[in-house]
Amino acid sequence: MNALLDNWSAKALDLGIKIILAFLFFIIGKYLIKVITKYFMKLINRTRIDPNFKSVLKNVIRAILYVGLLVVMTNIIGIKSVTFAALIASLGVGVGMGLSGQLQNLAGGFIILITKPFTIGDFIVAQNVEGTVQALSLFHTVIKSVDNKTIYIPNGALSSGVISNLSQEDLRRNEWIISVNYDEDYEKVKQILSGIIAKDERILTTPEPFIALKQLNDSSVDIVVRAWSKTPDLWNVYFDVNKTVYAEFNRQGIEFPFPQLTVHAVDKNKEA
Repeated sequence: MNALLDNWSAKALDLGIKIILAFLFFIIGKYLIKVITKYFMKLINRTRIDPNFKSVLKNVIRAILYVGLLVVMTNIIGIKSVTFAALIASLGVGVGMGLSGQLQNLAGGFIILITKPFTIGDFIVAQNVEGTVQALSLFHTVIKSVDNKTIYIPNGALSSGVISNLSQEDLRRNEWIISVNYDEDYEKVKQILSGIIAKDERILTTPEPFIALKQLNDSSVDIVVRAWSKTPDLWNVYFDVNKTVYAEFNRQGIEFPFPQLTVHAVDKNKEA
């Protein structure tokens, strides 16, 4: 009986020492992974690799190193690599079924990397969200909204949905709908609008700006103005033209419309 207890004590002591060694190796390995990852990222940053791929590559490198660290730790404890691999394989089936959604997100991330519908810094509209792309990870894309919210969109949904990239093209077109009263002279209004567009140096002459009478509404005449500019100037041009139109119309006496209702009174005594 004593021999059996001594044997168990020796095995427990041996296992305890191995666990302590494995834990110490984990601490050291974690630090080394951080150093190695940082070194690899410095090398990668010197290349012309797509910024989207850099963030994903960083996660992949860390994942591989941690798997290697885990294998070494199991060997230190005394679990054979073959046994460990079989255990991981059996767990992988169950975990894979439970994480099917995450696997779709992982696949979606690689699809985004390959097809490149956007890159970091682009302003996109997708999944009822709009904002600037901050980062692309293995499972989700990080968007910063115009009101400074951080939004995480799963890559699976993002890769299979509609994406509007508002930054991809060098040129963008603005459109204004200018409404005036029926009493106003259309040709005069058109001339004023043409002058406003021509004076703004940010607005391109090719493609040529377009001005036309768009619609006759109940209380207004709608005039459409379309003009092209460089993408970074888009919104500044839009708001500045609005401001200039308002000031110029007031200066030249062009009246803006407002809903009106004409009521005709009937004199019943006169009818009788």
